[in-house]
Amino acid sequence: MAQWNKKSVAIVSASVLGLLGLTGGAYYFGQRQALRPQPSALKLPSAGQLKAPGAPAPVQTPTAAVDGPQQQGKVQVDPNAKFTHFRVGNRNVKSMLLDGKLLWVGTSGGVIKYDTSNDEYRLFDARNGLLSNGIFHVSKLDNRIMVGTYGGGMSLYDPANDKWENFNIPEGLGDAFVYGVMKASNGDVWVATWSGANRIRGGALKDRSKWDLFTVENTKNGLPNDWVYGIAEGKNGEIWMATEGGLARYMNGKWDNWNHAKGLGAPFELVKNDIKFDSDPAQVSVHHAKQKEEMGLQGINVAYNPNYIVSLQVDKDGVVWCGTWGGGLARFDGKTWRNYTVADGLPGNHVFMLHTDAEGKTWIGTNNGLARREGDKFVVMTTEHGLFSNNVFSMATGANGDQWIGSFGGVAHLKARK
Repeated sequence: MAQWNKKSVAIVSASVLGLLGLTGGAYYFGQRQALRPQPSALKLPSAGQLKAPGAPAPVQTPTAAVDGPQQQGKVQVDPNAKFTHFRVGNRNVKSMLLDGKLLWVGTSGGVIKYDTSNDEYRLFDARNGLLSNGIFHVSKLDNRIMVGTYGGGMSLYDPANDKWENFNIPEGLGDAFVYGVMKASNGDVWVATWSGANRIRGGALKDRSKWDLFTVENTKNGLPNDWVYGIAEGKNGEIWMATEGGLARYMNGKWDNWNHAKGLGAPFELVKNDIKFDSDPAQVSVHHAKQKEEMGLQGINVAYNPNYIVSLQVDKDGVVWCGTWGGGLARFDGKTWRNYTVADGLPGNHVFMLHTDAEGKTWIGTNNGLARREGDKFVVMTTEHGLFSNNVFSMATGANGDQWIGSFGGVAHLKARK
């Protein structure tokens, strides 16, 4: 079993431009900070001991900062420190991609390219190629880096030419808010937007005639909601979509969907004592209020909507996993639903992230920590074990077992040692 080390380094943000809750915001790279100790850091136990409660004894670790607001530089890493914390200010790290030695970190202030071999970084934002600083999604499309943005469409970075190419509504995109991009095994590219799901047949991004847009209207309610938060390909080539109104499946031209009434997400009575967010999006958003009314949830005034799928993953066996907004983690084998909640060992019932590592282990990022699934049980990590924050939105893992965990405010790097 691998054991975990921790180091401590910081990337700090300063100038706050705006806040859009858990799903958005923007900021610039930070101002200069002095080297200072971080007395609250704690030693991380071995993977077999990753359980809360039972925090180990605290240790002193240094924290360095990156000069700003320049868009590139080098982080000074203490090789003797116990863990690494990269701070990005009062914002979220929504997506990460580990591509060889390069870690791409999507934040609400742009996307950071971080070279893990020499600690050099470079920030890409609206000043050097992107149309928006808010990054929802980072992945790789063929040989280019793909980012989905908050209001700026999607952008492709060509490392060979050091240039960004932008795709937005005029090119065929359904909406300028892009939450996910995926290339299917047949070559089609699928895009999750807040106005439906795009399919670009054959991946021909520059051929407007190859762009399709699927919505609630033109699928005759086959797509249950136009706000699409994730797309994944199934074992047999079917396309699964996470929406604010439930789970959709597209296969051979046919649509099917499932919501809470059909088994998705735990019932309110089971999770009501574990809802940590008092603020209900329906109280400030006409859209969310309409969704709750359609789902019969008008009487619930906390952050709970089991139809709202925040994260999506299909495992190697074809089983679909859905992270819900307050309804826990849902498992669907194509016929039967099984919902996991705090009562089953999850640290939180808001499931923001699902990730599979190189060993096939499933990791679940929640509002109250990170969990690793072991059958029907969960091994939990929190800030007591080295996380930057217990709100876990993204994750990347290396073949050697290294983990990069994106949270509210920063990234924790946990290094595996055999």
